[in-house]
This record gives sequence, C-alpha cells and structure tokens, in this order.
Amino acid sequence: MQLIIVNDEQTARQFIDVHVTLNKDVPGWIRPLDKDIEAVFDPEKNKAFRHGECIRWILKDDKGRLSGRIAAFVNKKYKTKGDECLVGGVGFFDCIDQQEAANLLLDTAKKWLQEKGMGAMDGPINFGERNNWWGLLTQGFHEPLYCMNFNPPYYIRLFEQYGFQLFFNQICYGMKVSDQLQPKFFARHAAIEADPAFKAIHIRKNDLPRFAEAFSIVYNKAWAQHAGGKEMGKAQALALFKQMKPLLDEKIAWFVYHNDEPIAIWLNLPDLNQYIKHMNGKFGLLQKLKFLWLKQTGACKKMVGIIFGIIPEFQGKGIDAYMIVEGAKLIQSGMSHYVDYEMQWIGDFNPRMQNVAEALGAIPTRQLTTYRYLFDRTAPYKRHPMVG
Repeated sequence: MQLIIVNDEQTARQFIDVHVTLNKDVPGWIRPLDKDIEAVFDPEKNKAFRHGECIRWILKDDKGRLSGRIAAFVNKKYKTKGDECLVGGVGFFDCIDQQEAANLLLDTAKKWLQEKGMGAMDGPINFGERNNWWGLLTQGFHEPLYCMNFNPPYYIRLFEQYGFQLFFNQICYGMKVSDQLQPKFFARHAAIEADPAFKAIHIRKNDLPRFAEAFSIVYNKAWAQHAGGKEMGKAQALALFKQMKPLLDEKIAWFVYHNDEPIAIWLNLPDLNQYIKHMNGKFGLLQKLKFLWLKQTGACKKMVGIIFGIIPEFQGKGIDAYMIVEGAKLIQSGMSHYVDYEMQWIGDFNPRMQNVAEALGAIPTRQLTTYRYLFDRTAPYKRHPMVG
C-alpha cells in the first residue's frame, strides 16, 4: 500500500475521488459538493486555520487503485470540559473493508498528532464547526442531511477494532410535518401568549442585520459556554445569515422576544441535499440554474432543524412550546410544502434537548458517533460530560 500526502491539485482531486469511488454504490449515499469539502482545507475560507493546522493523506493499493483517505488536525480552540490532555482530530475517513488499511491510515494520523503534542484524537470530526462533517454514521443508513457524514456500516468495525471508544452519540430526531402537536404544547403556549411582553416572529430576508444580531445575542448566552467560551460576534452572525440567504425560507425560521430583547431561536432550513443529490458534486452555472428551478418547483419536501435554543433565564418557562406552536401555525398550514422534518444531531450528553425533541413527538431517525482514542492506553477513559 502507498500512502501519499495531499499537497497539490492532483492529490486534492484524488482525496475527493476516494470518497466517491468507495461510496458511489452504497444505498442512500448523496455525493457532497466538491466545493464544500475543498473549503474545509482552504485557509482563506476556513477560520480554523487561525488556531490550528491540518494534513491529509490518500491511500493506494499495490495496483495504484484508490483505497482510502484521512485528514488529521490540531486546533487550539478544540476543547471539551474535563479534558486531561490536548486532543487532536481525525476526519474525512474513507477506507476499503480491510483493517490493515484502516490501521495504516489511523496510525499515520496518530503519529502526526503525537508529534504536535496531542495526547488523544477524536474522530471522525471536522476541522471547524461541529454542525458539519461530525461523527461516524452508526445507525440510520439512509440519505444524509446536508454536510452530514455518510459511510458504510463496516466503518464502525474499522474504528472500534483499532481501539476507538465511544465519546458521545449524536441523535437525530424526525417526524412528519403534519403530525399533531401534543395538547400540553397548546396549554403552555396559551400562558405565554397572554403576556404582551412576549412575541414570536419569523425571519425577514429584507431585515437580516436585525435577525443576525438577535441570533448572536441568543447564541452567546445559550451556547457559547458549551463551545469553549467561543462567542459569536455580530459581523460573524451577519456573514452566516448572508451565506444562508439563498436557502432561507422565512416561514420556518423563528425568534422569540421578551420586551423586545431576543430570548429564543428556532432556526430551520430546507434540506439542501434534496437539491444536491441531482448535481454530482458540482455547483457551476448549470447546477445553479437547476437549483433555482428545483427550488421554484418545490422539489425539497424536507426541512431540517438547525438550531433550537433559549437563553438560560427563560428556560423551563414554556418558551419552547410558545415558539413551536407559533411556528406550527404557518409550517403546518397550506402555505408550507414540507412533508418531513428532521433535526440536526443532539448529543446524548444533552438530555434536556433530547426531551424537547421527544416531547415534540419526534423519534430517532439516525445516529452518528464521535469516538475518542487515548494515546496512553493505560489512562482511565471518560465519556463526554453531561450538560447541566
């Protein structure tokens, strides 16, 4: 077997080709856009390069056939509460069904991470934000959501026989858009609705700066502490919203305000993969025209829950039910063409959010798993700490 560092256009192209070659015949697979993978490894597009570095390899067999790939990365911002050593990451793993090949890829990444001072590696994870390319698919081998990892079932064996251990499971929940909400939602909604200090509104594309600022406020109060204290600035939030603007459906993105101060977010988007699966990894002029046509004709029947959160001082007071019922009035009306609803993953370390999903009537649709491998094989192993 031949291991090759990705260091030019040809090897970067082969890095993408490995994934296509090994997954093209796997039922449910949707080819990611090439540009989305390339952006992860572009220092001009990925801010993780400000705090870390990465390296990639491709694997060929003795006949020169593509057999695997892996990326390894270190990021000073990547920390989990309770970590007792520096932790690096591996991701974008693909491999033929051969433990020897998988071990070679993982050993190579491990050696590089050790040279960088790491004491453990998590994988498969992303070099960047956790909402993309995070975790190994371990249950629910059907069409992935946009920028979600997809792999054949045998990858589980390759990781676990190497010695990776469960760090946390990532559960996706789903339901039919037409499913009736439980009666308790309406009772809790009525109590909040009676108070004029509260109001729920959906996003308006012509007022993105306002909603981006509201997003950053809620994010920083509700999530920053779970992201290593990393807050989101107003400019960063606005850039994110501008990036999402072509995909935004105003009726499925909601905010709650109390005395005109933002306190909660329920952000949903159409599942972009319902368009991308027709594009074979490309997004040039023809694909953009096709996207507009598919969007105009309502080809996407699935909406995806991206973020649901309430600032701490308003948690447990019925705000979740109020926001969901207000949104459901439009989402479940004749104005909506969506049939299926699936939420982005919720870590099993966050039972409060799991309870919200289950109270909504959603059921698990798939599971991804983030694994951890301690380089000191005698050190005590700890799972991801629980939130709250």
